[in-house]
Amino acid sequence: MISNSNYLLVEEKRARWMRFDTAQLLKRFFFCERALLISQAAWIPLVTSLDAKIGMAQSIWQSAEVAHALRERIFELRFPSRLLEEEGNDHALVEVIRAVQDSPSAPAFLSALGEVFLPALRDSYRDYLQASDSIADGPTHRFLSLALAEKEEQIANVKRWAAEALTSEPDATGSCSAWTNNLAACLRSVGGIGIEEMSAAATPSIESRKPYFIPDRPARDPRFLPCRFYWPDIVDPSYSYGEGLQLQLRSAISHLNEVWAIEAGGIILSAFADALPWEWIHNSARWTYDESRHCRMGYERLLAWNLPLQEIPLGTYIYDSASGQDPIYRLGMLYFFETKNIRHKPVRAQLFHSYGDSLSEHDMDFDWADETIHAGYGKRWLKELLVVRGQNSEAYDEIRVRCGELVRDYVATATQGEIADIKRVASNLIQKANHRIG
Repeated sequence: MISNSNYLLVEEKRARWMRFDTAQLLKRFFFCERALLISQAAWIPLVTSLDAKIGMAQSIWQSAEVAHALRERIFELRFPSRLLEEEGNDHALVEVIRAVQDSPSAPAFLSALGEVFLPALRDSYRDYLQASDSIADGPTHRFLSLALAEKEEQIANVKRWAAEALTSEPDATGSCSAWTNNLAACLRSVGGIGIEEMSAAATPSIESRKPYFIPDRPARDPRFLPCRFYWPDIVDPSYSYGEGLQLQLRSAISHLNEVWAIEAGGIILSAFADALPWEWIHNSARWTYDESRHCRMGYERLLAWNLPLQEIPLGTYIYDSASGQDPIYRLGMLYFFETKNIRHKPVRAQLFHSYGDSLSEHDMDFDWADETIHAGYGKRWLKELLVVRGQNSEAYDEIRVRCGELVRDYVATATQGEIADIKRVASNLIQKANHRIG
């Protein structure tokens, strides 16, 4: 303790930042999280590994939760203001982070994410927790401690996916390394993320950028059977959805094929991130994560039944149905299928219960709960997006109807060969499943 003639003074490092200084740093973290999760969402259709698609969906949801907590904490510290202005002096930093969306390849994207940006954000969170006041800023310490642990896990996952992607695309090794090193240099040139006050900097020129575009066809994991239509009833109305063992298989494969919904969720999150308010990103990140959990439900049931992955169909027809369309139709497609199928879930859960299949019953029960939330998301955000575009919000249902037409028209392109093939695939899987029972 230091004293003079009039006051008691204490040198205490926890008094380093006042609340407005703290809010400024948290704002930087918010915009970094936002930029990274948007880019990850956009890239979900372009990564090949199903595990990576599922994991990226979880990562963007985690990041959205962190960003949401940061945003609310900033408002608390700036009370009564609830305005979150643009990046300010952090603009060049955020622009460098946004550049990862323009990666030249999936391995390059994953490498830059896992080697440069996620570690930079992790290190900044760790430094912040060490330097800030755990008493005055206890609420931030709670959620940033969780975020720090999540970043460690995300980094390990992304590095593994990047290595796997390079194994599949060895020719991309050189360009991947150059891109990662270039972004690392650009990040250093603007001062990194860090916890120090930042002066305004010019956005560096970033070489080898390849402007991002929404792919017309999604990448598919080669461990599965590639196809457009993943079960016969999709292309042949006379083919029964089935009961008993066939319903068990059909439901698991349907859950697995909700990979299209993960991809659609990622696309719409990124496509409308600047047109709609923050709550859109927060909701659509959750929506995308939920779809990844449904996909994983089917994936894990099929694995538990010891069915060969190379014979399990992984289709693209729903994704393909919206290709070339305004991204609003991908939002509409999610809404269309949520409202189309939700009524069947409780009935199927009851059937699974009667079979003694507690796992399928459990998954269907939770799926139903998620879809009631998603139906609300679809209606709300279709209406809000139409308003933003200067259109009648009540036209949201016309988009849903049009999505049904797009699917119907695309299904009509199925060839006799495709129909015969998927019937053979289904028959073989049913036989193998019966053999497992035997």
